[in-house]
Amino acid sequence: MKTKIDDFLASFGRSPRTIFTYRNALEQFLKVVGEQAELNVENYVKFLTSLKRKSPSTQKVYSTAVLKFYAFNKSGNWAELKDATTHFTRKAGKRIVNFNREALEQVIRHCDALSGDLPSLRDRAFILTLADTGLRISEACSLKRGDIDWLEGRAVIVGKGDKQAVVRFSNRSIQALKGYLHARSTVDPNSRIPLASQPLFARHDIRASKKVRPITAGGMWKAIKDRMTEAGIDRRQVRIHDFRHYFVTMTYLAKKDLKLSQILARHESISTTNRYAHFGGETDAAYDEIFNQRQDDRELNEYHETREGFNSNERAGGKAGRIPE
Repeated sequence: MKTKIDDFLASFGRSPRTIFTYRNALEQFLKVVGEQAELNVENYVKFLTSLKRKSPSTQKVYSTAVLKFYAFNKSGNWAELKDATTHFTRKAGKRIVNFNREALEQVIRHCDALSGDLPSLRDRAFILTLADTGLRISEACSLKRGDIDWLEGRAVIVGKGDKQAVVRFSNRSIQALKGYLHARSTVDPNSRIPLASQPLFARHDIRASKKVRPITAGGMWKAIKDRMTEAGIDRRQVRIHDFRHYFVTMTYLAKKDLKLSQILARHESISTTNRYAHFGGETDAAYDEIFNQRQDDRELNEYHETREGFNSNERAGGKAGRIPE
């Protein structure tokens, strides 16, 4: 069985992280059914049963890994395997994505005003890029200078799932990038690496030495959290993926076109976009009309009734004065 697993993973053209996860799943499968077990439906069900205490997302990943292992070895009845998966695994509940928009916008405003040294210019360009492109932090960190089409304001990237996609940049993010790269050109060491192949965002710490080294997602997230502190925002109020949520929400609020938001965010399923872009839609407008508009009308009527009462009293010789218009 171990040899079959090694052969399967060796043929699996995915990222090292995915292969690592699949290996964990298959090792768990081996632990449950034994090294000499047959690849049949009964042993698959036995494996699924062992996952009942794990989260729905873990169950999905592990069952997918074992299903693909079965398919690779042409074992088991596929219809029965799928039925077993449906019966013995739980689906994760879909939650509406929420984030602290006010805190995030305060961080964006703070970073948009950064100037001076290279780390400040880099962080400004990076934050505006995240906010205005919808890029994931790992995707932004992987950008090369040659990836950007400066005239068109866009880049062709290889994103999640090794899928190629076009990402558009706003005017302010392009200007921030140009300002950062111009400042960097005066201090970047001579490098044998062609300019187009150099990282768009580089490290500027002492450990980077005199080489042009790309920033890592962890290093950039740490820098962003430091900027949150500068902006007076509790670090727990903003998550790194909130920038992507913000991008989806703002595109939806601008056009009220869920399909357009899906395309710009590069979501495979529109249901994912729907969970992000639930702010300011028809439901919010209806609620405002039902409750807030009714309350406003009631307060306005009360004002006019009170005003008329005072004015009548005044006409009758009362001491009350006219309510100002």
